[in-house]
Amino acid sequence: MDATTTHSRLSEHDIYLFREGSHGRLYDKLGCQLEDAGAHFAVWAPNAHAVAVIGSFNAWRDDAAVLRPRDDGSGIWEGFVAGVAAGDVYKYRVAGHDGRVAEKADPFALYAEVPPATGSRAWRGGYRWGDDAWMTSRARANALDAPFSIYELHLGSWRRAQDGALPGYREIAPQLAAYVVECGFTHVELMPLSEHPFYGSWGYQTTGYFAATARYGTPDDLMFLIDTLHQAGVGVILDWVPSHFPSDAHGLAEFDGTYLYEHADPRQGFHPEWHSCIFNYGRHEVCAFLLSSALFWLDRFHIDGLRVDAVASMLYLDYGRQHGEWVPNRYGGRENLDAVAFLRRLNEAVYRDHPGVQTIAEESTAWPMVSRPLYVGGLGFGMKWNMGWMHDSLDYFRHDPLFRKFHHGRITFSIWYAFHENFVLPLSHDEVVYGKGSLIGKMPGDSWQQFAGLRALFGYMWAHPGKKLLFMGGEFGQRREWTHEGELEWWVLDRPEHAGLRHWVGDLNRLYRERAALHELDFDEAGFQWIDSDDSENSVLSFLRKSRDGATVLVICNFTPVTRPNYTLGVPRAGFWREALNSDATLYGGSGAGNLGGVETVPVPAHGHFQSLTLTLPPLAVLFLIPEAGDARPDS
Repeated sequence: MDATTTHSRLSEHDIYLFREGSHGRLYDKLGCQLEDAGAHFAVWAPNAHAVAVIGSFNAWRDDAAVLRPRDDGSGIWEGFVAGVAAGDVYKYRVAGHDGRVAEKADPFALYAEVPPATGSRAWRGGYRWGDDAWMTSRARANALDAPFSIYELHLGSWRRAQDGALPGYREIAPQLAAYVVECGFTHVELMPLSEHPFYGSWGYQTTGYFAATARYGTPDDLMFLIDTLHQAGVGVILDWVPSHFPSDAHGLAEFDGTYLYEHADPRQGFHPEWHSCIFNYGRHEVCAFLLSSALFWLDRFHIDGLRVDAVASMLYLDYGRQHGEWVPNRYGGRENLDAVAFLRRLNEAVYRDHPGVQTIAEESTAWPMVSRPLYVGGLGFGMKWNMGWMHDSLDYFRHDPLFRKFHHGRITFSIWYAFHENFVLPLSHDEVVYGKGSLIGKMPGDSWQQFAGLRALFGYMWAHPGKKLLFMGGEFGQRREWTHEGELEWWVLDRPEHAGLRHWVGDLNRLYRERAALHELDFDEAGFQWIDSDDSENSVLSFLRKSRDGATVLVICNFTPVTRPNYTLGVPRAGFWREALNSDATLYGGSGAGNLGGVETVPVPAHGHFQSLTLTLPPLAVLFLIPEAGDARPDS
C-alpha cells in the first residue's frame, strides 16, 4: 500500500536550495515530521528503485507504507503514513537498482533507539526553555575579547551512578553546572552527543546528525542539561563531525545502493586512518545535509559554539595518504577545494543566523587564515586550536628541569605566531589517551615536583595569549589515563595535592575572568609584551599582559625547582605590585615561598624600564603581579 501524498512539506524553493547546497533547515522538511494523525516522511535516495517506511506502527511490513518519488528530479521520496506516534521505531527499506535491499536509519531522525539497536524514533519535542536571559546576553559572553575558559568533557565518563551505569542528561545537569561554576570555567565543551553506534568512538563516528544520543536520555533531556548550564551562566560548545562517518550498514554508507553521501573512489571516499567514509563535498545535497545539521544544533538546542572536528582531514586531499593514494584537485594541488567552499559556506551561514555564537576549528596544520573572515580570503572560523603550542609546551615540560635551559626556545616559540590566528590553547582528551598517560604523569620528578610542574604549566597556559581548554580530570591531576569506561578518579580529591591543584585552576579562572588584561587582547599583539624572554640559563620567562585601557598583569614563570631570591625585573610602572597569585602557595600544595603579598619598585633601570622589582621566584612556580591602582605611576 502506498503512503498517501496529498501534501508535501517541500516547496519548489526548498528543492532549489537543497539542490544548490544552501538549504540550512532541511530538518524541518525531510525525515519524519509528526502531524496530528500520523507523520510525513521524506528521504533523499535518488538512485533507489523503491523506498518504504517500516516500523512498529505497521508490523515492519515492507508493503504497508511505500513512498513515492517526487517528479522534480530531486531524488526525494515522500508520503504521509497514518498512525505514527511519538516514540515509534522505524527505518527506511531502500531497494537499489542493483537488487540489493537495505534497512536504513533515517538520516534526519531526531531521536534513535538506544545502541546497539539501530532504529530511528519518531519524535516531537516539547521542551520549554528557561534561558532567555542567557540567550539575549550571550553575544557578550562569546565575544572574541571575552574570557573563554573551556572545560572539555565526555559525558559518559565524567560521573556515573554507584552501579557504574551511564548518567542521564537530567541527572547530571545540576552536578555539572555546579562543578563548572565552582571551578570558574566559562564554557563546557561536550564531546559529540549526536547518535553513534560504537560507544568507544566517543561520538566521533556519527550516524545520527540530528539525533542526540539516546544513551543518556531524550532530546528534551539534553535540552534540560544545556538550559541548566545556561541558567548557571555557562556557555555550551558541542563537538561536531562533518569530516567522516562510519560504514555501519544502517547508516549513511551506500545509502541508496550507491555512494551517495561519500565518494565512490576510495582514494577520495575512504579514510585510511579512521576506516570511515569521507563526505563528498562536491555534491550540493550533501553540503545542504551538513549545513542543516550544524544549524540544527544552534537552532533547536541553543548551542553556543561548534567545535568542528578534524578540519585538516577535510582541507587536504592527501591527508593520511601516501603518494599515489589520492586524487589531485583540478589544478593538480592537494587542497580539497570542495571542502574549502563548504567550510566557508558553513561559517557564513552560522554567523549570519547566529551572530552570538562561535565556530572553532580543530585544525593541526599551517593552513593560512583559518580564523580570518571570508572577505579577506579566510575560512571564516571564529577560533582555531593551537596544536603547535600544545606540542611544544608538553615537550618542554617533559624534560627534566635541569636540561630545560637547552630547550628554552621551545617554550618561547609560540609567541612568534600567537597572533596569526584566533587561537585556543588546548590540553584536550587527545593528550591523555592511547598510551599517552595523564597530564600529571607527563611531569618529571617526584610527586611534589610533578604537581608543582603541572601547576606551573597551567599558570603559563592561563597567562599565555589565547583562550583556554582543559580536558576533565586534568584540573585535579588524575593519574590514570582517561578511559571512557568508568568515571573520573574523584576519590583523589581527598588528597591535599589533588585538591590544591583544583583550587589553583579555580583561582586561575577567577583572575582570568576578572582581569581584562588576561583576556581582552588575546588575539592582538598589543596585549602582550616580553619583559625577558632570554633567561634560558635560569629557565625563567617574564612578560606583561595588557588590556585596551592600559591595565597590566606581570607574569613570571620559574620552570626549575630552584628558589631564586633577589631576582630583578624591569617593570613599566612605579609603585607597589601586589602578588595576586602564586602557584607555590601552601594552599595549592606548594612550599610557601613568595613575596609576602607584593613588592615595591625601586628606581633602578632594567629590561628597558626605569623601574624594577626585586623578587623571590618560588620553585617550579608562576607568579601573577598587579600594580596597585593607587600607585600605578607611569614609567618615567
